[in-house]
Amino acid sequence: MAITLKRYQRALLALLSIILLSLGWLRVSGLSLLVAFVPLLLISASYGDSRKEWWRMAGWVALVMGAWCVATCWWIYYAAAVGIIAATIIQILLFGGVFMIFHSFSKKARKPHAYTTLIAGWLWAEHLYLHGEISFPWLVLGNGFAGDVWAIQWYEYTGALGGSLWVLLVNVLLFEWLLNRKSKGLGIATAVFAVVPIVVSLVVGGLYKENPNAQKATVTLIQPNFDPYEEKYNLPVEEQLEIISGLIGEAPEGVDYIVLPETVVGDAGDPIWEHYHLGSRSVRAMERARMAKNPESQLIVGAMTFHRYNGEADASATARRSGSLWYDRYNAALALDRDSTLKVSHKSRLVVGVEKMPYMNLLKPLEKLIVDMGGTTGQLGTDKYRRTFLLRNSRFPYGVSVASPICYESVYGDHFGAFTADGAQLMMVITNDGWWHDTEGYRQHFSYSRLRAIETRRWVCRAANTGISGFISPKGEVCESLGWDKRGVLTMDVTPSRNVTFYAKAGDYFGRLGTYLFILSLLYYVSYRIRQKNHLLNSK
Repeated sequence: MAITLKRYQRALLALLSIILLSLGWLRVSGLSLLVAFVPLLLISASYGDSRKEWWRMAGWVALVMGAWCVATCWWIYYAAAVGIIAATIIQILLFGGVFMIFHSFSKKARKPHAYTTLIAGWLWAEHLYLHGEISFPWLVLGNGFAGDVWAIQWYEYTGALGGSLWVLLVNVLLFEWLLNRKSKGLGIATAVFAVVPIVVSLVVGGLYKENPNAQKATVTLIQPNFDPYEEKYNLPVEEQLEIISGLIGEAPEGVDYIVLPETVVGDAGDPIWEHYHLGSRSVRAMERARMAKNPESQLIVGAMTFHRYNGEADASATARRSGSLWYDRYNAALALDRDSTLKVSHKSRLVVGVEKMPYMNLLKPLEKLIVDMGGTTGQLGTDKYRRTFLLRNSRFPYGVSVASPICYESVYGDHFGAFTADGAQLMMVITNDGWWHDTEGYRQHFSYSRLRAIETRRWVCRAANTGISGFISPKGEVCESLGWDKRGVLTMDVTPSRNVTFYAKAGDYFGRLGTYLFILSLLYYVSYRIRQKNHLLNSK
């Protein structure tokens, strides 16, 4: 069915698509995603297969992809102006490129092939963005349902990419039904694919129950509310420690875990060397505050730490050099138990450009030159293995295993879920969302922990420097929270769990499947076009 549209109609449809794509990240509802691509598909159908019209369509696609990114992620500007520019460019090139491949295929190949390419290609792009050297998977379509957890309880089986597949399938079916409204089969299929996942979610969510006989752990979250641009680096360390120690003292007696946010301690004024942690006055001050009231508790705190090497031969690939000293710098979670024994987990999913330089292997040949000129190469150090913290005390003589993903790591479903597959019974997310000011950024980041709770069926205890600290149930429900620009303490009893979800075991399998299908779709298209050209030549 041919569609004729005027320029102003295409502009209105593009605007509608931008709005519908953005609503899930703007605290309205992610359900708008189920129809968000239909306007863009209508614009695509209104163009022919000429090169001139291809470029016109590319312009609309670039507008929609770019505006969607800016409308939902503009707050990145506060942390790094170049960040929102880079994110927008990649969004246009990667996801816009997938859509334009579909647009081309829709003019020259069969519809099923074109739609398969669109769906598989989009899942491939999300998988690449989740696992590539340059990674900012904020706008994974399945993330848009973070405010509609009642509708996605099946994420424990599929993860967020299952939500992306749902979005893409419903949009394609709805678009085809709009073109063929007399087809009852298409109408029924569209309704089924749109409604059945919601019904399944209500059933799965209704049936899920925690073990009522399981022993609960008491967790205290601390939100110190230090302005990262002012107080964090200008307020004397002694004053910061006095505030932190006072907040630790507010934890009730008998608490099992006391959790402080990302990088709350450890800097040039009081460096924390991992082999000599008690040499840090920050660590000593926090230990005194913990031991005074809760000597059997475990303290989990975010810190910038350093690890020293015995020379260049012993140093890691990310090590830095200062004179004759080789060392690694980490964004770390520290756990201190009743014996003041230090356990360390290093952040592994790093923020590109801030904590990580992508494609370091390409820079390796220039390393000595850069160092000789007074610069540094490399990035923050990372762990090769996921580490968990085990707490044993009189209440839990056999121990409770917890993991502490740091900030950005809570955006990655498969990485987060792998902690539970490795035995973590509780998840303690530590973060500092103050870099983005009072914007949608910290709210979106908090909402992603709701997705992670469903995917793993774990309690998520989230301690933020400021932003939102809170407790999230295994069904993604927010039970207690402390909002923006507030200093305080939250305490709650939560249930450790040993059950491992299907998604935690399997990871982003929809992304892997999409990658294989996308490659096959491209190869099939090349083969199809070759056969088509040969047929035309032979017919002559």
